[in-house]
Amino acid sequence: MQNVINSVKGTALAVGEYLTPVLKESKFKETGVLTPEEFIAAGDHLVHHCPTWQWAGGDESKAKSYLPKNKQFLITRNVPCSRRYEQMEYSREMEKLIESDDADNGWIDTHHYDKEMSSVENKVSEMTLESTKAESMEEAALKDNCDDDEDEDDEEAADMEEFEESGMLEDDQVAKVIEPVELKKNLDEDGEIVRTRTYDLHITYDKYYQTPRLWLTGYNEKREPLTVDELYEDISKDYVQKTVTMETHPHLSVPKMASVHPCRHAEVMKSIIETVMEGGGELGVHMYLIIFLKFMQSVIPTVEYDYTQNFTM
Repeated sequence: MQNVINSVKGTALAVGEYLTPVLKESKFKETGVLTPEEFIAAGDHLVHHCPTWQWAGGDESKAKSYLPKNKQFLITRNVPCSRRYEQMEYSREMEKLIESDDADNGWIDTHHYDKEMSSVENKVSEMTLESTKAESMEEAALKDNCDDDEDEDDEEAADMEEFEESGMLEDDQVAKVIEPVELKKNLDEDGEIVRTRTYDLHITYDKYYQTPRLWLTGYNEKREPLTVDELYEDISKDYVQKTVTMETHPHLSVPKMASVHPCRHAEVMKSIIETVMEGGGELGVHMYLIIFLKFMQSVIPTVEYDYTQNFTM
């Protein structure tokens, strides 16, 4: 039933987008929306600072006249996703709900930390300063022990040479003794090989909502497309088949892709802009997509695409 409702909504929105005029005047600070020109500027900034993202043209038959032919949408490929959503454990103290007028459509910020974390960090710093002298003494003691160990290793090496020269230890036996133990990699706690999925992510401009829109398609370790049910395993359960639905890509002739519905994007961005301004700062429109990707992480927390943690506003 939910799929039928989503299909009807998708058709209605396609008609609405066709009838909606292209936004010409900037309303970024007032409402959190973008003009096509601002979307291009934010996209250029993202591509410049995060080269994993690139502009794409898509199908010429689906090109939007209000966007440059070679900058129809943004794409990043082969993004790793090594865990399923149900494997992630969040405590309530580590989450913050970004309020919305519609209680069912708020955003969960899974990367929020309480103020208590600051006091914890301060305590750790104090402990570190107080223990500096003790650590120095321990390092000196460890150095002495290391020197003793090196002397013992030299003696053991000499003994090994004597054994080999006397014929009591063959060359192949020496090789077996000194051969390092190879570490097993890419194993989980049970010793099984970790199967890593990958995702291709797209960001398009939605003319109806006048905001960016995120699209994703996933692949298993054999580069085979994920089924819809498998894809939903990597999405927060709060958004499956509600905020995240299967839709027709506006620039590609491909099967339906998962998309994060943009109906609340402008509202969330407006809230972030107001918060920054209240703190005495200012958020430029060029930062839009970097901030956009950060709050999208709450929808797909297992997809490791965000390499922009060090950016400041």
